[in-house]
Amino acid sequence: RYTVVKGIISPVGDAYKKKGLIPAYHRVIMAELATKNSKWVEVDTWESLQKEWKETLKVLRHHQEKLEASKCDHPQNSPTLERLGRKRKWTEKQDSSQKKSLEPKTKAVPKVKLLCGADLLESFAVPNLWKSEDITQIVANYGLICVTRAGNDAQKFIYESDVLWKHRSNIHVVNEWITNDISSTKIRRALRRGQSIRYLVPDLVQEYIEKHNLYSSESEDKNAGVILAPLQRNTAEAKT
Repeated sequence: RYTVVKGIISPVGDAYKKKGLIPAYHRVIMAELATKNSKWVEVDTWESLQKEWKETLKVLRHHQEKLEASKCDHPQNSPTLERLGRKRKWTEKQDSSQKKSLEPKTKAVPKVKLLCGADLLESFAVPNLWKSEDITQIVANYGLICVTRAGNDAQKFIYESDVLWKHRSNIHVVNEWITNDISSTKIRRALRRGQSIRYLVPDLVQEYIEKHNLYSSESEDKNAGVILAPLQRNTAEAKT
């Protein structure tokens, strides 16, 4: 149904206040190192540079508007007419049902979709973590590509949610047939315990982590006791 043209990694800003979240500039650099040899995945810094936490819906909207603006800024993506040349007279003689259309051919603007794991999908049910109107707009106007993970039943969760069920045609579940149990939580735990993470992350990322002594017991305690930004904001708005 779709042609994937590129992937965008958008590291969250420091204002998200997640426990153990190291400074955004380190996370951006590691993401860039990890995707250095990729031909289609790129890292975008806009979200990470925001002083305040930005809702996922706003991040999706930013990237969609950026793509649309890019299309307008590049003439090569503008509508183009078929070149007629020597075949013009021949074309004019053809029946209207057979001749090639001379209408401008437009190059469609790519549509941004949210790629996530089944755990993020299920986080939609956590009270005050997401705004219900944001969930609706994300699945209705953008769509989800959800990769299944062990212990998560994405299809069941979609069935049990009225909003997700309504827009199920815009939610694409990808079954991970060759399971991968690597997670950022396990990697950080290994680093705190002085265990090797070789082959779990790209070599350049491992070297960067070691050089800057990231993911220590001290960094894991960062933001401990601090309420996650979306919970804090959405709870406050719900009370007003």
